[in-house]
Amino acid sequence: MYSLSDVKSHDYFASQLGVYRAFVDNYELAVETAEKCCQANTQFAEISENLKVRSPKDSKDQTAKNSLEALLYKPVDRVTRSTLVLHDLLKHTPTSHPDHPLLQDALRISQNFLSSINEETTPRRQSMTVKKGENRQLLRDSFMVELVEGARKLRHVFLFTDLLLCAKLKKQIGGKNQQYDSKWYIPLTELTFQGPEETEPLTIPQVPDEELDAMKVKISHLRSEIQREKRANKGSKVIDRLRKKLSEQESLLLLTSPSMPIRVYNKNGKSYSFLISSDYERAEWRELMKEQQKKCLKTSSLTSMELQMLTNSCVKLQTVHHIPLSINKEEDESPGLHGFLNVIVHSASGLKQSLNLYCTLEVDSFGFFSSKAKTRVYRYTTEPKWNEEFEIELEGSQTLRLLCYEKCYNKTKQNKEDGESTDRIMGKGQIPLDPPSLQGKDWQRTVIPMNGIEVKLSIKFTTREFSLKRMPSRKPMGVFGVKISTVTKRERSKVPYIVRQCLEEIERRGMEEVGIYRVSGVATDIQALKTAFDTNHKDVSVMMSEMDVNAIAGTLKLYFRELPEPLFTDELYPNFAGGITLSDSVAKESCMLNLLLSLPEPNLVTFLFLLDHMKRVADKESINKMSLHNLATVFGPTLLRPSEKDSKIPANPTQPISMGDSWSLEVMAQVQVLLYFLQLETIPTPDSKRQSILFSTEV
Repeated sequence: MYSLSDVKSHDYFASQLGVYRAFVDNYELAVETAEKCCQANTQFAEISENLKVRSPKDSKDQTAKNSLEALLYKPVDRVTRSTLVLHDLLKHTPTSHPDHPLLQDALRISQNFLSSINEETTPRRQSMTVKKGENRQLLRDSFMVELVEGARKLRHVFLFTDLLLCAKLKKQIGGKNQQYDSKWYIPLTELTFQGPEETEPLTIPQVPDEELDAMKVKISHLRSEIQREKRANKGSKVIDRLRKKLSEQESLLLLTSPSMPIRVYNKNGKSYSFLISSDYERAEWRELMKEQQKKCLKTSSLTSMELQMLTNSCVKLQTVHHIPLSINKEEDESPGLHGFLNVIVHSASGLKQSLNLYCTLEVDSFGFFSSKAKTRVYRYTTEPKWNEEFEIELEGSQTLRLLCYEKCYNKTKQNKEDGESTDRIMGKGQIPLDPPSLQGKDWQRTVIPMNGIEVKLSIKFTTREFSLKRMPSRKPMGVFGVKISTVTKRERSKVPYIVRQCLEEIERRGMEEVGIYRVSGVATDIQALKTAFDTNHKDVSVMMSEMDVNAIAGTLKLYFRELPEPLFTDELYPNFAGGITLSDSVAKESCMLNLLLSLPEPNLVTFLFLLDHMKRVADKESINKMSLHNLATVFGPTLLRPSEKDSKIPANPTQPISMGDSWSLEVMAQVQVLLYFLQLETIPTPDSKRQSILFSTEV
């Protein structure tokens, strides 16, 4: 506990800061002189490393050993520590308390003193004075995941104007101030992104998607609980406890989610590897480091004391103070958008030479970005005109990012950074997804400028409840929006023709497509296929063979989404959602299989046909990156949906849906139901149905 005597003591010391000023001004010269003496005299060097200092009476070690450099640094460190103590005291002292004005004065004097020592700082380019009057500025800092001997480690990375520093946040014990431990640093003059030719490819430990999903469910529950406690005006202790749990889950999610490597090497070829969540962020870090390397002429070699000082200064200099998840923001901030974003990538202009170009689109979910769509490559032009439309699912998303790449067909000319062969990023840009400006609005045109290139887009947002509204087909002979039993009866088949054709084409040439079913297809191609199937177009198979395989996958998903009743039926949906929560594995299997076999025959046969296909897709997960869980995430909310009267979707479409709503947890239950069937090795079926399913020539 601090008392009035502490305040008066700080006030007294504040009046004596002139003495500190003289010491601080002389500090660098003192350290330099000590170093010279150590080099000139080995006995002096030995003594300066083992100085015995009398410790406080209550200390166990009455004569702790310290180096001369450490002792010289103590008064410098005390200025910062005293300022932080005053800041904490003021924070916990009521304004009505007589100590409050004294604390304010002491803090003001201390802060002014610190400001007079350090160079002037700006919000994003913070600086500190280094030897010989040079100025070291902080350019960027961020939490990152470092890969150390195959294990993921949470780090805070600081990019200065002359070096890259990797630090670990110390555990805070007994209310101590935040502190960092230095792990390593590389001077920018000695940093490179390309290692020796024999560099081994990275083995990235992957966390199962089910575990990541479980973390998101916990985060959703905690977020919702905090909101409830706030509405009930419960005590701050309860909310603080929940926030601590939330922070732990967010840290765990940050540690386990990223899987895109960024590697840096020092001049000796030693490599350091980080995992990052998107190509956009990876490009930002690379660009900033390469740009600064051009300006950095001197190699910064730090003594152990200088490294300690720099690491200690990071507490004050850091610009990223919290785990970078969107859900870590203040509760009254926008929770982002949930629903579907239609994006038309029109064209690009401003290119100086003809190139093979394509674009990718990224959106965030739970604070992490991932690629959601990719245009075709527009061959050898300065003005590509893609005019491709994509439908992207949003889960609490707040930002849309666009990257423009040059497709490199000559493998010898590809970038080989991070141990991967990659196409070259020509430009990148982003736009905020602002709920008030997007909800309930029609198409909006926008331009994203990037490195002299401009990409024209149109965007339109649709709430999830509107997109899932079941509209019966207006075409009596169509297949979209028509009951599956009607279509199979008309076609005299067990599985609708559209399902068979789409799966056949995907199995023919899409099984190794990265992100098949997850990456959006071109909306105009999907609509063309929809029309062809609805009108029973005779050349539909020829059309499919010429289309991008993602458009075929998109057509199949659209067919299931537009069924007037989902494949698992309105009647049985509540039972499936309840059965998946059973804790007894035997009871769960019995319940889920009985429910599955209760489906109408066209629904059951079509589902089993699709299920076998999804398992074959997942067999190639090492190539297409689509695990059983990824497939369940894509298809679950499409095949299983509550009837409109039972849905927990808010009635007001203008109201943003937060991840804490029970509705989003319902979506996660739908994923779990499908995942359960995907993970079953076999699904036993009665002989009569097995005969019908396996041996019917009409399928």
